[in-house]
Amino acid sequence: MAARRTRGMTGPDVNRSTVARAASIAEQLRYECSILLELYREKESFTADVLVDGRLVSVAPPSSQLDTRDKLWRLHSALMQCRSLLERAIAREEEELGGGKKGEYETQRKRVKDRLSYLLICTGELLKTAGGAALLTPSLEGLELDGPTALFELKLWVYRIFKEVDYWTITTLEALPSVIAKERVRTSRGRTTRSTRR
Repeated sequence: MAARRTRGMTGPDVNRSTVARAASIAEQLRYECSILLELYREKESFTADVLVDGRLVSVAPPSSQLDTRDKLWRLHSALMQCRSLLERAIAREEEELGGGKKGEYETQRKRVKDRLSYLLICTGELLKTAGGAALLTPSLEGLELDGPTALFELKLWVYRIFKEVDYWTITTLEALPSVIAKERVRTSRGRTTRSTRR
């Protein structure tokens, strides 16, 4: 029985179950981000059309030439940068704007941070399965980890970070099916090649 369970959890089956879990977490995170953005806009009296210019996260541009491992590394790297930015935004909010009482906004912010960490674990597992090293950490050089010092600019910076987490969550959710489809094709080609050699 144990041997059967082990055999079922290797190869492409791990990918499918891990991708399904990652997609489920990303879907939940997307929902959690939308609530967080709404709560933040209410808290800071921002309108829904507040402009945020440019990306804060820096990764290689998407390309159809990237293999599965590189696509997963790109997503994993972006999500790691998002988590670093989010952690710094939370710390800056606590320092500059005061911790105060914990309400719905703070609870939601923690929920987003925790869910993002779970998504990182899943993309890390997928990356390892695809032959990548999830232990390497992307360079955080150039990230606006400290943010601005003026109060309004700081609030806008925090909002931009929340938008960045939302953007990369949606990007991950959209990319996962194509990444796993490409991996299945590669795996089935490998099986076909091995079969014809026998």
